[in-house]
Amino acid sequence: MRRREFLAGGTAVLALPLAGCAHPPVVLDMTDATPTRIADERSRAPDPGSEAYAVVAAARDNDSVTRTRRSRLFHDANAVRVNGTVYEVSETRLDSTEVTEYELRLDFNPADETPSRGEIAYTELPPADERRLDEIVTSESKRTVEGEDIVVHYGTADEVGESVFVPDPQYDILVYEGDRYRVTVTSHESTRETYRYEVTQVADSVDAFVSRIRERYRFTLSGLSEGEREVVETAIDEGYFEESDAFQSVVERFHAHDALSRTDAYGTWLTQYGGDEYLAYIEW
Repeated sequence: MRRREFLAGGTAVLALPLAGCAHPPVVLDMTDATPTRIADERSRAPDPGSEAYAVVAAARDNDSVTRTRRSRLFHDANAVRVNGTVYEVSETRLDSTEVTEYELRLDFNPADETPSRGEIAYTELPPADERRLDEIVTSESKRTVEGEDIVVHYGTADEVGESVFVPDPQYDILVYEGDRYRVTVTSHESTRETYRYEVTQVADSVDAFVSRIRERYRFTLSGLSEGEREVVETAIDEGYFEESDAFQSVVERFHAHDALSRTDAYGTWLTQYGGDEYLAYIEW
């Protein structure tokens, strides 16, 4: 589980701290351990149509598959869920290649609108360019923004397809609804890695996968003192955010068991308390 930031007195997740609200020094947050939540702690479920989904499906159907990319695809995945089946993914780096990548810079307020290469109407762009520029050029809010030009990443020449800008610009002025925008193409060197992907089925359903997790990681939180019970029950109701001896004692109880995920400062455990099952997220 990724580290979360909490509002003092509640469990709202924050992208950025709110003014006047400091991150609490400690956290114990206990939420209902639904099968999906448990599975999410030890696996990822890529969206159909995503590269990760396609890679797993191709490796499953063809024993293995290779892909060339900028970086690893499965950075922190213990397992991947596709069509209800859970697979362990092997991602092996095979090769590294230096490539040239291209970027297109759009100036919506050019000082000079005179083309040196030529001009092209937006409606005449080939699909490769229209696909990359449509959201930007047709958005009035983006066209009228003040300041720096907008940069569009095109990738390598092989990835681009038939383009009038990359790798060899044929035009340097783009005309949209009578307005004229300057187009500049730049390039830089980068590294692409080739990986081989293989998958092994580890469970034929999410329920079967979750059952294995429960068997391996779940423990019963029992025999608590009155102070420890107060910490745990507050964590269940609204989250617990106070440094105390009772809190540290509860943390030690969790540390005595294997976590679903853990760093030196925070972690997530699967536990039973009072007959119910919880995911316990702790920062100490």
